[in-house]
Amino acid sequence: MNRSQLRPAFTLVEILVALAILGMLVAAAVVKVNSALTHSQVSVAQLFVRQSLQTPLTTYRIDMGDYPTTDESLQALYTAPADKADRWHGPYADGKLPNDPWGEPYHYKYPGTHNVGGYDLWSSGPDHTDGTADDVTNW
Repeated sequence: MNRSQLRPAFTLVEILVALAILGMLVAAAVVKVNSALTHSQVSVAQLFVRQSLQTPLTTYRIDMGDYPTTDESLQALYTAPADKADRWHGPYADGKLPNDPWGEPYHYKYPGTHNVGGYDLWSSGPDHTDGTADDVTNW
């Protein structure tokens, strides 16, 4: 076989280098997508605790004279508390009470510790641990 009959081809080293570069690009893309997903989950939780329940809780307060107690919880927006069924004009929110983006229930406390005269509403955040820096709160 002479040189003119040889077909140009990639060497094994060139193929391995190309695969290594491709692997690094995929790894960088996965990290970027994961970061964007975490950021969007935090944004959803912030929207819920700071805005989405504000109107239903205010409407409940107007009808009932006060916010739901800690024991009644946010469930009082969806089903009438047993001792207040005569004044309850709900449901005050659509659907059912959602969990936070990490699958955990939202926390509610009235009267609030952080919002004196109001209510505290928060998610434990991505680490599922209450009282840490990644908590999403309405205060």
